[in-house]
Amino acid sequence: MSQALSDLLTRQVARFTDRQGDWDAFADARVEGYRRAQHRFIGSGASGKADASVIPADHFTLSVMFIPPGQGNAPHTHEVEEVFFILRGKVKVFIEDGAGGRAETVLGPWDCVSCPANVIHGFVNVGLEPAYLQVMLGKARPDLMTYTDTSLQQRRDEHLRLGGGLGPASEASPQHAMRAAGPPRSGPRASEASDPEVAPAESALEGPIPRARPLPDRAGRDL
Repeated sequence: MSQALSDLLTRQVARFTDRQGDWDAFADARVEGYRRAQHRFIGSGASGKADASVIPADHFTLSVMFIPPGQGNAPHTHEVEEVFFILRGKVKVFIEDGAGGRAETVLGPWDCVSCPANVIHGFVNVGLEPAYLQVMLGKARPDLMTYTDTSLQQRRDEHLRLGGGLGPASEASPQHAMRAAGPPRSGPRASEASDPEVAPAESALEGPIPRARPLPDRAGRDL
């Protein structure tokens, strides 16, 4: 491998163990019920933060959200589409029309939803375990999210002005989290559901990979 290619590959790789979980990536993440940690991989998403550790974004951003049970995000919109891909956990997603109309559904591992631009949407972890959510935005530098809540909208850049929220890189390590968590339990205590200091229980990708569904033939039978 040439040195130029090696340098390029190094710049284009982001490892989960090197990510810092940011509990203050968004203004609503300071509010109980919306607490979550953003792990940035490509660009900074809608956080508005400068992060030298990420892969530079050209056309889209990608991050992984860690969401304790009972937490989610506030209803909001973006100027571009936003994709949620569930890596682990049970997450309820919703869309609203701003006039009282609402549709929602629960997604599990390997399910996906694409939220159109300028449509109100959000999610909440309705499971008993922490959830991991891959998030993509269709722009290299998206605007800060636009909240439907007037109070949140007025201070949507509060996290940028006050700063904070980044945990040590070592705490993002799945191995560190598993050691800290100890033996498996049936579910987290209620106090842990909103505690930003609770580390992810394990890597989102350590579970079994689901089998691909067989393709049907023209008669509708599985091949």
